Amino acid sequence: MSLAGRVTLGAAVLVVGGLVVLAAPAVASVAGVVSSWANSAPTEESPELDSVVSDDAAVEKRMQGESGDGYVYVGNGTAIPENGPAGCEETRWLHVGGGRASINGHLIDRGVNELARGTAGLDAEGNVKTYTVEPGDALYAIGDRFCIANALTIATLNHTRTIQPGEVLLLAPDSSVPWVEYFNPRSAEAGYQQIPYQLAVEAMSAAAWAGDVNQMRDIFTNELRALYPDPAEADVIANALDAGDLDVLRQMFA
Repeated sequence: MSLAGRVTLGAAVLVVGGLVVLAAPAVASVAGVVSSWANSAPTEESPELDSVVSDDAAVEKRMQGESGDGYVYVGNGTAIPENGPAGCEETRWLHVGGGRASINGHLIDRGVNELARGTAGLDAEGNVKTYTVEPGDALYAIGDRFCIANALTIATLNHTRTIQPGEVLLLAPDSSVPWVEYFNPRSAEAGYQQIPYQLAVEAMSAAAWAGDVNQMRDIFTNELRALYPDPAEADVIANALDAGDLDVLRQMFA
C-alpha cells in the first residue's frame, strides 16, 4: 500500500557561525559489544561542523545568540524555526546518520488525529517509544501527533520508504545503541550500488521485528556482510547478532 497523504518536506540550510540552522517547514546486556560505533559521529540531519556534539550546552548558547529570534535549538548543532508542528509547546527533532540515531527529548502523545490513528508503545518508564501504524496513517500526521518536526525522517529511521498498516515504527531511538545506515554504509564511496544494500537492510528490519534472529544471521551472512566496504562496520553487526539481543537489533534495524 502506498503511503497515504505522502508529503515531501524540503529543508533550506543556513550556516550560522559554522553551525547549522535548518529552515524546515512547520508541518503539522550488549552495550560493550556494540560500543565501537562512535557516539559523536556526524548525522544526515546535522553535518559535523565545529565538533558540535562535544559540548552541546555551549553550542546551544552560541546558536541562540547567532540565529536570532524565531528559532529553537534541537541538539547536534541544529536550530529550526520554532512553533512547529503547530500547537506544540516543545519541538522534537530526529537526528539520524553516522551510525547513530537520537531525538531531543521525550515524546508527548497529543492523541489520535485523522491520519494518525495508531497506538503508541511505551517503554518501561512510560515514555513513548514506538508507534503501530493504522490504515490511512501518514508520516506528516504521525509527526504532528508527537510534535516531531522532521516527520519524514521517521521513514529513514525505520529503514523504509513507505509505511504499512500493522508496522511498528521506532520513534524514540536510544543514542547509545548503533543504528545501521539506510541509504548506504558510512564507509561507502561515490558510485556505491546501494539498492542491494537497502534490500538487505530492509530484510534485516523485517526479521528483527518478527523476532527471528536466525533469519537475521542468515541474511547478514549471505547478503549484507559482503556489502560493507569497511569490515569493521560489519563486525559490529556480527557481534550484536552473536549476542542475540532483540531490543538492540530492533534499534539497529528499526
